[in-house]
Amino acid sequence: MPAIYTIVLMILCSIATISNASENNPWRGAAGSVSITPEQSVWMAGYASRDKPSSGKIHDLHAKVLLLEDATGKRLAMVTLDLIGVTPELRSDVERRVSELGISAECLMLNASHTHCGPELRGERLVRFGIDPMYAALSNQYVRETAKKIGELIKTTIARLEPARLFYSHARAGFAMNRRLPSGSSFANSPNPDGPVDHDVPVLRLESIDKKLVAIVFGYACHNTTLSFNQLCGDYAGFAQEYVESNHEGTTAMFVNGCSADQNPYPRSNLELAQQHGRALANGVETALETKRFREVLGPLRCSLENVELRFAPPPSTDAIKAQLKSSDRFDRIHAEAMVEQLERWGSIPVSYDTFPIQAIQFGSDFTFVAICGEVVVDYALRLKRELQTSPESTIWVAGYSNYVFGYLPSLRVLKEGGYEGGGAMRYTTFPGPFDDSVEERVIGKVNELVRKVRKE
Repeated sequence: MPAIYTIVLMILCSIATISNASENNPWRGAAGSVSITPEQSVWMAGYASRDKPSSGKIHDLHAKVLLLEDATGKRLAMVTLDLIGVTPELRSDVERRVSELGISAECLMLNASHTHCGPELRGERLVRFGIDPMYAALSNQYVRETAKKIGELIKTTIARLEPARLFYSHARAGFAMNRRLPSGSSFANSPNPDGPVDHDVPVLRLESIDKKLVAIVFGYACHNTTLSFNQLCGDYAGFAQEYVESNHEGTTAMFVNGCSADQNPYPRSNLELAQQHGRALANGVETALETKRFREVLGPLRCSLENVELRFAPPPSTDAIKAQLKSSDRFDRIHAEAMVEQLERWGSIPVSYDTFPIQAIQFGSDFTFVAICGEVVVDYALRLKRELQTSPESTIWVAGYSNYVFGYLPSLRVLKEGGYEGGGAMRYTTFPGPFDDSVEERVIGKVNELVRKVRKE
């Protein structure tokens, strides 16, 4: 009998331990990584002036995923990519693949590092710019293959879900600087020490129940434009991830780009500087991991993803388009040709589009993650972190370059100031021109709507 009582007691203690573990560890989590380095020479993204394809690599490019499942079984997939952006084709393909894995569209977040030393993803852009059609075909093929790899990565990562805990902390890094320097009536792409910046380095760390680091997700608001050569490379963000992973063997390190459209890494222009900035960001991550001011992030998960309609300023007149077709600037002519095509196809140039995705993800009651499409200027992060914080304990993480990267998303300030980010860069797109004055309030309004929804306010 004493032996039976001992066995029963052991079983009861075991059940109690499992129960406590379930209560104290409300997540199941896992992380994974896959190489998405092109296997052959491709046309590279980021600089319209490129005149030759890629030639070798500095290191591999990766797609990485953090998988979380809350106590209700709701799953979130946060995917980071060492790529220039996210296209609608890539997003929709991945979305279709993960829908079969219990991950809804609103719980799938894709964020691009915006490295300018990765493959071009927009085959139609290469055709429009007169690049050899072979590279457009390779670009479209690469997008399909990458979507398949991401889907398979998420599937294999789900199979490794295990009880886990999630923690948040943050630190700082100082190499980003505003790049809009007033110059006469416009702005030069040059360091502006007086311009707005966001030096925050937010960090999420996923731990197994035995306190082993599984994943480290970190962010920063800075363009990945240290480099402009023709070798494939993740720029400073790629090096930062390498350094963090080398410091924590067996851990997946993931970079989330913030609202960095008007932020550059300085100084810049060579590989050593990219490594230097990567080390500075990795040091910020290590500082965040060491700080005593961290807190546990709890569930449940609540996610929402909706498009916002954005409007453009009145399009150019027919006479203006005809004049632009004769411009000595190649890209002005290409943009005018796109306007002519729209006139011939639809009879007018569209003045609004309603396919700009905004996403809000709520963890428990006091952690809100906002993912905004496009190349988002820093004003959005500074404003949203100020306006959405409900208490000193609440955390707001704002990312740009998420789910669809179409071009620049200016604030009203930047739009009014003009320059490259304010509307000049639109000539590299098929959009008619700058957004109208409602752009910031439309984006902020949609963010607020989704945040109220996920917070259930």
